Order: sequence, then structure tokens, then C-alpha cells
Amino acid sequence: MTTTTPRTEILGEPEPPEHAHAYPHAPHPRRHPVRALAATLCVLLGSGLVGGAALTTWAEHRAADRPLPADAAYRKAGSLWRAAPVDSLFPPVLTGPSAGPGGSDRTWTRVALAPDADCSAALAADWQAVLAAAGCTRVLRATYTDATRSSLITVGMVFTPADAPTMTALGGRIPAPPAYGFTDAQRAAWATFVPPEAPVVVYTVSAFADGRRLDAPRPADELMKKDATGAAAQAGLGHEARALADRVGHGLAFLAAPPAPTAPAAPPAPPARTTPTPTPEPTR
Repeated sequence: MTTTTPRTEILGEPEPPEHAHAYPHAPHPRRHPVRALAATLCVLLGSGLVGGAALTTWAEHRAADRPLPADAAYRKAGSLWRAAPVDSLFPPVLTGPSAGPGGSDRTWTRVALAPDADCSAALAADWQAVLAAAGCTRVLRATYTDATRSSLITVGMVFTPADAPTMTALGGRIPAPPAYGFTDAQRAAWATFVPPEAPVVVYTVSAFADGRRLDAPRPADELMKKDATGAAAQAGLGHEARALADRVGHGLAFLAAPPAPTAPAAPPAPPARTTPTPTPEPTR
């Protein structure tokens, strides 16, 4: 027994003649205008979707690169102690063109790095008293030496939750900082730097690498004067403390407020949607 499957008709499209294959030169069935219109609309719709996606991606990229408001960026900088790589905060090598006495060049190498510490463990009582109004979150410390290995310089960062006016007011009240990598009795010169971009006090204190004991440490700016006397001044320990405080402080400021990236160009707008004109049927 055999069965036959009835032909499924397409509404609106006539069936080809029963023996159409016997006439190789017969004209091809004409393309239906409804199908041509639908295909063109699909192409235009796809172009519009791709263009819209490109515009959305560009807008999201612009929003991500938009700099934070100044107060929000300042608060965010207070978390750099746990967010920034240690080599960005304390580079393994620092250079100081014309940073030494008489405009001589200097190079410093990091020789010791302390784990981040609580403020009570890392700071002396006089520092804790000065920071009482600002608060203290965390302390980072490292020790550098110069190219001749004749000096040691402690570099510290004291992170606080304070606002910018409070940090600015600290500038003239900071005492001589504690040492790390050598004893407090070896301290020769000290300096501080408070970057306006972050709630952080950067401090440095220098010493002779041979371990000699000195009198009370003096501000670096005093030892950098032309008429300054004494072994510490002649050895350039004031220059060492000031130069490292400035370089590490400016590096921290760069991490807190990096330059704004160049905004990418806006993608081209998608083509306007137009209703295509159906292709006229050929005349017979």
C-alpha cells in the first residue's frame, strides 16, 4: 500500500507549471515584493541594533573614565595603603637628579620593608598626640640607602581618615618622626610632606649607616642651608631626607589623582531607517 503526501501550498504564491522542468529557457518566478521588503527591513534593523550597542558601550566607557568628585577622590586615596602595590608606594629604586649638596645627583635603593602596622605600634607618643584630631588608620614604612651605602633613610606613610583642612593644619605641628631600620638615637635629619590629594603624612628621617649616635634630629631644611655646619649637614643628610620625602610624596599624589585618560571618539551614528521602495516588476 502506498500513500501520498499532499503538497503544502504557500498562500499568495502560485505553484509552478506541472512540467516547468521541461522548459529550460522559461523565465524564473519573479521575487515577491513582500519578501524583498522584509529582507531589507531586517538588514536595517540589524544595523540599528549594532549601532545602538556601540553607543551604549562608548557611554559606559566614558562613565567609567569620568574622574571622581574631589572629595570622593580624596576619601578614596585614604585606602591606598591596601589598594596600591607596594612597589608603587615605595619604589625599589628612586633617583634624585640634582637632589644632593651642590646639585649632585642621588640614587636610593630600598633595603628594608616593614609590614603595615597599627598607629599605636609604629608611632611615638608625641605623634599620636598630634594625630588625635585627624585620626590614624595605618602606617607603612620602608628604609632606603644611598648609592655609597653611607646613609640610611626611613620613609613612612601615615594614613588618616581626616579631611583636607584638617590635614593642612597638621603641617606646622608634626614632630621628629621615629626611625625604622636604625635606632632613634641615630637620627640626623627629618622632613615631612602632606600631599593635597590624599589624607596622608609622608615622613622621612636620615642617619649615618655606620650607626653613630647623634644629638637630637634637626629639620632637613635647616641642614640644607649654605651656612649649616656639622657632619650631618656636610654629608648631605638633610638633602637626603628632603629629597626622599618630596619624591615619595609626589608619587603618592600621582596614585591618588592620576591624569584623566583621553576620552575615546564617539562611534558613528547608525544609518537612518528608511522604508525601501519595492523593485518594480519587469514588464512582459
